[in-house]
Amino acid sequence: MTRSARDAGVQRDARVEPAERLAQDDRIDAGDAASVAAAPTAEPASGAQTPRSARPDPSPAPVDAVRAAASKPAGLIVPVRGVAAGTLVDTYTDARSEGRSHDAIDIMAPAGTPVLAVADGKVEKLFTSDRGGLTVYQFEPGGRYAYYYAHLQSYAAGLHEAQRIRQGEVIGYVGSTGNASASAPHLHFAIFLLGPEKRWWEGTAINPYPLLRASAP
Repeated sequence: MTRSARDAGVQRDARVEPAERLAQDDRIDAGDAASVAAAPTAEPASGAQTPRSARPDPSPAPVDAVRAAASKPAGLIVPVRGVAAGTLVDTYTDARSEGRSHDAIDIMAPAGTPVLAVADGKVEKLFTSDRGGLTVYQFEPGGRYAYYYAHLQSYAAGLHEAQRIRQGEVIGYVGSTGNASASAPHLHFAIFLLGPEKRWWEGTAINPYPLLRASAP
């Protein structure tokens, strides 16, 4: 599905404010920042976090459902330590406010539970926003898919952009930052098929549920 959402009267991310953003449960809206998106971004120091934005989190924009259906990542693991694939619940199509759908799954776990890299790849972006709270965007090595982890309590020590990570490596901890309820900490996890521009905030949503369930014994 293709959509774009706007969130007026909010403050820009001090480092990056992409021009095209799609607001889903936890991401950022489409906006007016094309010139800023094209500007160079300083490389953060080890462990540095992107300054908080008042906007919803960056949201990849589903634009090619046929291509997404024909191309899906394999060999993924459940990205929360101790959670069995057989216990996952498919919340991908759940309704959200303003007519949005979830386009992700929520993996419930106690606050502080380690969040694991679902596959090998690279930390493309560390981002903080009103809806997603503390988030990580990971690209897989081929640059075809982005993996999105939201509502983190904190990042793993020393995690930084451009860092190479291995499947199963701890990248953060389950929390309830952003618009998540403090009484229901969880990992909001999404997968996106990237377009040719390789924009971390834009892509075609893929349901993670069947891909993670495939790892069940």
